Amino acid sequence: MQPQDRKVVFITGGAKRIGATIARHVHKAGMNVVIHYHHSETAAHTLQTELNRQRPDSTLLLQADLHNVSKLNSMIHQIIEYYGRLDVLVNNASSFYPTPIGQITEHDWDDLLGTNVKIPLFLSQTAAPHLTKVEGCIINLADIHAERPLKTHPVYSIAKAGIVMLTKSLAKELGPHVRVNAIAPGVILWPQKDIDEVTKQRIISMIPLKRHGDPNDIAQAALFLMQDANYITGQVIAVDGGRTVNQ
Repeated sequence: MQPQDRKVVFITGGAKRIGATIARHVHKAGMNVVIHYHHSETAAHTLQTELNRQRPDSTLLLQADLHNVSKLNSMIHQIIEYYGRLDVLVNNASSFYPTPIGQITEHDWDDLLGTNVKIPLFLSQTAAPHLTKVEGCIINLADIHAERPLKTHPVYSIAKAGIVMLTKSLAKELGPHVRVNAIAPGVILWPQKDIDEVTKQRIISMIPLKRHGDPNDIAQAALFLMQDANYITGQVIAVDGGRTVNQ
């Protein structure tokens, strides 16, 4: 495959955790990767070095605070300047933390709705003309709690419900040339803050497959939506071990 023929995948928040796993999977599939990061500079450069060692000039890094919407157009412009095309946008960057009723601040609302709905909307709008040219796709990272709210996380749950509707709305607005879908992970990675073993086991007991998932499960779903889902748009795929049927 010639370099100019390789698909280009842009992943927000792609330096660590699920984003990094998606980057490795699509890179292995022969695509070039653009990894956005905000604070995770060391992890981003480590991942870039790893992937470029496998295939030179296959990975581009972009640093930005996505809350600054004026930067989004510049990021897309840099991708087109560097690779000449954009085939896939993965809106992976997200904020997650509790917001119990009585303690919610305006900053909580702006941050959680910003990272989970506002930024994906405006980034998709900016990328849409380039995705249209190649009949590309957008993949949003939703959450099973978009339909079943998570206790003490009302703002996060509202935000993820928003990105589900954003997915369906964009599928209608951008069709027939751009497909838009979402992935709703279940228990894939435990929260970075401490969670006790009893709570983990209680959650796993509600999952029909009786185990938590793995970031590879999300990455494989993303790769399917990029490569093999030409007649799928406006859908949310739950990758949750069946947890949603038990709640």
